Amino acid sequence: MRSSTSRGPTAYSRSSGSTIELPAGHAAQVFPVGSSTGFIGEAFSMDSLEFMRWAAVRYDSDRFVLVVLFHLMGSQKPGGLIEVKHEDVAEHLGYSRPHISRVFNVLEADGALRRVQRGLYQLNPAASLRGGLREPRKGEKKRSKAGMSDRVEQLDLLREIMEDPDAPEAFRAMAAPGAKLEVRKESDGEGKATS
Repeated sequence: MRSSTSRGPTAYSRSSGSTIELPAGHAAQVFPVGSSTGFIGEAFSMDSLEFMRWAAVRYDSDRFVLVVLFHLMGSQKPGGLIEVKHEDVAEHLGYSRPHISRVFNVLEADGALRRVQRGLYQLNPAASLRGGLREPRKGEKKRSKAGMSDRVEQLDLLREIMEDPDAPEAFRAMAAPGAKLEVRKESDGEGKATS
């Protein structure tokens, strides 16, 4: 964008074809709004509706995966981190630990979940993210002013994931801007889709 005080207002052309007129002597900063771009379905809400529709079809034949996924979505702290052990989820849902471990493996293989370290997981923020303020982890320096918690910046979090060499490829693929979720198209003859 250029500005000029001698030629009157300047314009910024947006992809939609509309323009923003600026008065002479004024400047503007254009940046993506964290709550409107870079998310599955192109819109940020606490949990991506497109991701939920995808999960409903993807895990139709194994609905227990949905049960665990929704439990994890509800267990997030700001920033999408989940401090939980398989045993804790098993006890809360009334199932055995091996059942829960199998589901975690399925979600990790699909890119919806990743293990950050033992007992600490992260749901893909492009699909499901708890926003809000978070306290820094032990030993981590606060980035904001004294007495204030750090704000979770969704686009920064997605950028960090894309640059993290330890993030599994499926997890990074789902976090990528404009990610497309694979939809099953075949049918088993009884009206249900198969992969």
